[in-house]
Amino acid sequence: MSKLAFGDQYSTWKVDTSKVPAACGLSGVISEDGNRMSGEIIIESMRVIHDRGNGLGGGFAGYGIYPQNAGHHAMHIMFEDEAGKAACEAMLAEELEVASAEEIPTAPSAAIVNPPLLWRYFALPRGEKVKASGLADDDFMVRLVMKINTTVPGTFVFSSGKNMGVFKAVGFAEDVGAFYRLGEYQAYTWIGHGRFPTNTPGWWGGAHPFNILDWAVVHNGEISSYGINKRYLEMFGYECTLLTDTEVMAYLFDLLIRKHGLPMEIACKVLAAPFWKDIDADEDVDEKELYESLRMVYASALVNGPFAVIVGYSRGMLGLNDRIKLRPLIAATKDDLLYVSSEESAIRQICPKPDRVWAPNAGQPVIGQLKGDV
Repeated sequence: MSKLAFGDQYSTWKVDTSKVPAACGLSGVISEDGNRMSGEIIIESMRVIHDRGNGLGGGFAGYGIYPQNAGHHAMHIMFEDEAGKAACEAMLAEELEVASAEEIPTAPSAAIVNPPLLWRYFALPRGEKVKASGLADDDFMVRLVMKINTTVPGTFVFSSGKNMGVFKAVGFAEDVGAFYRLGEYQAYTWIGHGRFPTNTPGWWGGAHPFNILDWAVVHNGEISSYGINKRYLEMFGYECTLLTDTEVMAYLFDLLIRKHGLPMEIACKVLAAPFWKDIDADEDVDEKELYESLRMVYASALVNGPFAVIVGYSRGMLGLNDRIKLRPLIAATKDDLLYVSSEESAIRQICPKPDRVWAPNAGQPVIGQLKGDV
């Protein structure tokens, strides 16, 4: 049964469908020196912007958290029942060399109700399967994630990168962090999200971050171009199954940067493209031609609507606004640390005296990257 028409299949994973006027809260921090930080830092940052959410979704992503299994894909998977788990594990055994499997550690919490089964698998693609598919390893993994999420009932892969992991649930962000015991993890990059679902259901799979491979995206806003973005991604084999608009963001970053090889800054000019009037007025001929080409070639990848996103990837973190900055985004630095958040208070909660604080311009990315020798 395809989860594109999920129906009652995921009803037991939902807690509440009420909508409380609020806004999503975002926060992220990266140590460009690669120093790893306890998950408590991102929980504390999200705690201070509690009121930007309404308890219908919270989540985090951490990078560098699995140093003992850094070479393996860490597959975080949620199951509605044992039958879905058994079917999924049979597929994993056929397609992957599974080095280890275990239940994701959690702490009992009155604030987190009706959790699905939560497991993680450290695995690599089987060489003969990759060879038979004619795909590169990463494309093989993307296809496998899409296959599980569209064909195995009651099953969702919500994290699939190496040496990183996504942790999300229905609940307030700080409660989700405590539920997953994030204080026991160490990461050089953390991103967090407290969700107010705009036009989509509040359920476990629909909480942020959204992930594919090493990409993890948290988003405040609403993607009005979701339909065309979704159809464009489907041309390249991506399946949007998680019942929310933000899912397209994770896949667009993967497509533009990993598959098409665009530099990070250029990919951002695709997603938050300059207006035609600004391109026409550009006196730099080369820049003008570049932006004209990007808008024509990647017209269907342009993301319309209000958005502020924080994106985590294996060697960095990115903050980006829409073209007219309809959602807040603040950045700050302190020594080797870059902070990005929807509110300055979330930054000052964990960095009381930053060296610099600023509001990034509309459509202009803020990028923090691990130094070359890290």
